Formats: sequence, structure tokens, C-alpha cells
Amino acid sequence: MKQFRLLTLSIILLFVVAACNKKAEEEPPVAPPTTHHEQPQFVKEGELIFLKPDGKEIVKINIEVAETPAEQEKGLMNRPYMNNEDGMLFIFNRDEERGFWMRNTIIPLDIMYVNAQMEIVSIAVNTEPYSERSIPSGRPAKYVVEVNAGFSAQYGITAGCKISYTKL
Repeated sequence: MKQFRLLTLSIILLFVVAACNKKAEEEPPVAPPTTHHEQPQFVKEGELIFLKPDGKEIVKINIEVAETPAEQEKGLMNRPYMNNEDGMLFIFNRDEERGFWMRNTIIPLDIMYVNAQMEIVSIAVNTEPYSERSIPSGRPAKYVVEVNAGFSAQYGITAGCKISYTKL
């Protein structure tokens, strides 16, 4: 009787193992859940040079370029960090007064408004993260450059300085 129970239990166990293996073969593997969101990564799309009014080079940075409305709307939102030698260049179709905000922007920025002649017309320094307050250019601008807060003071970049850029 004891051998019969042992044999029956062994057979039942074999069926259970076989059923589990068959089910595992039928179902595709499921990716483990993630506990964090993908952070946007910097992608070098060009280089930008800041110039003194006389044309002498101040500093060169790597840039991401925002040309489409979707890229411009996203900007630097949701980035927890940006290297000091990186920035973003927004390119618009024409000179006009502009206003930017810091909605969903984690890091404080210096925002430089630049006219069609590539001259910096105004700089908003150390902007407030997450603020939905409009930061106006005050004068017509065709380009906007965003860099880490304190960058313009560190390199002595002021209104009247110029930019030059190349896209890759």
C-alpha cells in the first residue's frame, strides 16, 4: 500500500511539472517592471561658440538643436542634469519677441535670447525650476540658447555678445 501511494504521488508530481513546463513554453517572457522613468539623454547635434562683440571666441559648447514645434515644446524638460559644456539651441523662423517658461524643467538655466544677426539681446539668469511664469525676451529673437544657470556669469557672456553655430 505504501508503494502504491508513493507511485501515485510520483505520477501526480510528474504531471504537475510537465504542465508547468508546457505553460512556460507557451507564454512569452514578460519584462520586469521598472521603478524609474527613462531620463532624456543629451545628444550632440552641433557646436555653438560664444563670441565677444569684437568677434573673439569666449567658449564653445556642444548643442542639441530644437527646430520643430515638438522639439521646442519639450526643450530640456525632465532632465535632472546637464554637463556645463552642453546646451540647447532653439531655432525659429523669424525674429519676434519670445517668452519661455520652466515648466517640468528640473535644473535652473540661463536663457539667452539671440536676434537674427546672432547677437544676444537679453539673458534671463538662474531661472526657477518648474516655474510656469513667462520669461520674456524683451526684444525680438530668432534663436534661444539654454545653458546651466551661472554659465553666462562664469564666462562673462552678456547682451551684445554673439553666437555662431554649426549643426552636425
